[in-house]
Parts: sequence; structure tokens; C-alpha cells
Amino acid sequence: HLQLVESGGGLVQPGGSLTLTCTASGDTLDNYDMGWVRQAPGKEREGLACIHKSDGERYYGDSMAGQLRISRDNAKNTVYLEMTGLKPEDTAVYRCTTDVYYYCTSYNSVPLLKSDLDYFGEGTLVTVSS
Repeated sequence: HLQLVESGGGLVQPGGSLTLTCTASGDTLDNYDMGWVRQAPGKEREGLACIHKSDGERYYGDSMAGQLRISRDNAKNTVYLEMTGLKPEDTAVYRCTTDVYYYCTSYNSVPLLKSDLDYFGEGTLVTVSS
């Protein structure tokens, strides 16, 4: 049974950067294409980025365009989300997610992340404020 735990969130000033980490246990991440989502108070969940399980092919949604880099280290069972140029409107809970039937194959795979996939972490809060 796959379990996901995010870390790396916190308070950051506008224009700052953060790297979020998603660490898995209970299964090996190289079985899964992975993604990151976020949800701000009062707003619906947004798909941000996804990465293929083995070849590292990655895609990004329109939210936070140009601000993100998703990567993974299968040997460490970990996925990362590097965020730059953060703005107050990026304040949200960020979560990693996957499903055995989720496939990161194109730009159109990113919006699918907002669906109720099988596995989500509890999330890490990112607050962007001066």
C-alpha cells in the first residue's frame, strides 16, 4: 500500500523559492507516474505538473507556468517540485499524487491530476507573504 509524505513547505517572501519533497513508502515509486497538485482555501484543486515513471518525461500545467520544475529520484523513492518566483496567490497546500491508472503522457495529463486519484499525501502548506 503506497503512502506519500510531503515536506518542504513554509513561509517564503514574494519572489522566493522553495523545493518540495514527496517521499514514498510501502511501494516503489518507479511503478508510478507522479504528479503534484495544490489547493488554496476556497478554490478547487489544481494539477501542476507530472513526471513519467522511468524516462523522466515531464509536463506542466498553465498554473505557475515557468515557475516549476518536477523531478524524481527513484533510488530514493522521492519526487521533487522546485518552485521559483513565488507570489502571494501561490499560497496553498501542495500535495503529491498518483494512481496505478494515471499516465503522464502529455500536457493534457496535468489537469487529470485534480481528479480523485488513489494516492495523495497529506500535503505541505506553502505561504507566500512579506
